[in-house]
Amino acid sequence: PTRPQPTMPLFYTPVDLVDISVEMAGLRFPNPFGLASATPATSTPMIRRAFEAGWGFALTKTFSLDKDIVTNVSPRIIRGTTSGPLYGPGQSSFLNIELISEKTAAYWCHSVTELKADFPDNILIASIMCSYNKSDWMELSKMAEASGADALELNLSCPHGMGERGMGLACGQDPELVRNICRWVRQAVRVPFFAKLTPNVTDIVSIARAAKEGGADGVTATNTVSGLMGLKADGTPWPAVGIGRRTTYGGVSGTAIRPIALRAVTAIARALPGFPILATGGIDSAESGLQFLHSGASVLQVCSAIQNQDFTVIEDYCTGLKALLYLKSIEELADWDGQSPPIISHQKGKPVPRVAELMGQKLPSFGPYLEQRKKIIAASKIRQKDQNTACSPLQRKHFNSQKPIPAIKDVIGKSLQYLGTFGEMSIMEQVVALIDEEMCINCGKCYMTCNDSGYQAIQFDPETHLPTVSDTCTGCTLCLSVCPIMDCIRMVSRATPYQPKRGLPLAVKPVC
Repeated sequence: PTRPQPTMPLFYTPVDLVDISVEMAGLRFPNPFGLASATPATSTPMIRRAFEAGWGFALTKTFSLDKDIVTNVSPRIIRGTTSGPLYGPGQSSFLNIELISEKTAAYWCHSVTELKADFPDNILIASIMCSYNKSDWMELSKMAEASGADALELNLSCPHGMGERGMGLACGQDPELVRNICRWVRQAVRVPFFAKLTPNVTDIVSIARAAKEGGADGVTATNTVSGLMGLKADGTPWPAVGIGRRTTYGGVSGTAIRPIALRAVTAIARALPGFPILATGGIDSAESGLQFLHSGASVLQVCSAIQNQDFTVIEDYCTGLKALLYLKSIEELADWDGQSPPIISHQKGKPVPRVAELMGQKLPSFGPYLEQRKKIIAASKIRQKDQNTACSPLQRKHFNSQKPIPAIKDVIGKSLQYLGTFGEMSIMEQVVALIDEEMCINCGKCYMTCNDSGYQAIQFDPETHLPTVSDTCTGCTLCLSVCPIMDCIRMVSRATPYQPKRGLPLAVKPVC
């Protein structure tokens, strides 16, 4: 007999022991990450490979009754223009004009039975779509339930193609239709089901409320955003189909639509407390997944991030989410925010020497000034070496977990307490920009944006290129937003009362 190959033992840390399972609608998910009903779930073998890679759940590609079967056009899935000239992986958006699955309901029902037999601990949700027809919805939902699906997702939101057939968002944009469809499905099945909502509506909360009133166990928020990705120089669109170069409005996905999806999730969570939400729309990391959990979602659906890479991203997502939860149990990192713990001011990861303290004057970081800075810093290091202070031992801090590590259920909806109306925010607590001149690379970006898009509150020395914030700063934060150096600009509390510049004195009796 062949001898087994020796393997290295697995390396475990307390982070690996963090539990990221979650329960929703009576279902236990091994982890909150799953495949959206989209291209990654095109076939049974693909879902199988996803489960083997570690994904906690999956939705099938949306399927219909045979009478509603579709055939796709090509080309149909393209890179977005939101990343500019960036090509390859890492696209911030995609646009697709792909329809629902070309495979039959019989295929998918057989697939669900097969996958549940092989992966009983993973959650498998059947995504279904019909026109506004009671008998169709009841027939298809019963078929999906009989196949062994853990739950159903009602696709009421496909933004292209299907609406022309009276399906997808043609049903999902009307609260009354959504309410009735959910009632029909509730009469037909006992398993949980979720209505997949479209963002292409004025008030998504009214649609979610209608789904709940119709008996839905939760909602998926949201499907893709309807859009036209771009036109070429000759006026033809992309994607363009056939010799006629025809196109239609497609669905935009990816990180570019994350703000829209976050807004939808938080709005629903605030209006319908405790109503389960499956989030989708721009989730591409553990950190962005945690944003959606904080927004009120229970589980997370992913598509575009897989299109950018492959199924193995789940390893980073699970490890990352475990680490994010573990760090919340460490007292010393109470102010931690982001991918790394807070560090001292730095430039490209290295400590920033305070030249102003070494020589008593400020120096910029370009041209002859940069050469002068280098000489001053070098001389300082030589002095430190002579005094045996240049190579002080590295002080490492070891943090231990003092508080209980939160579970997924403990972080769901954590951010909702901070959301509200504009009128609920303080107009008395204002901030202003503070520029760290030692970190500044004198590029002038802050000056340019403040001058041409802001409040002309930054002065730019024509010789040294050192920016200075004046007392006319209104705290708009544009300068921080365009600064290429992390932590070079901070927003600090305003020391004096904020007095808006009105242009002209206020009229006692304003005249329209």
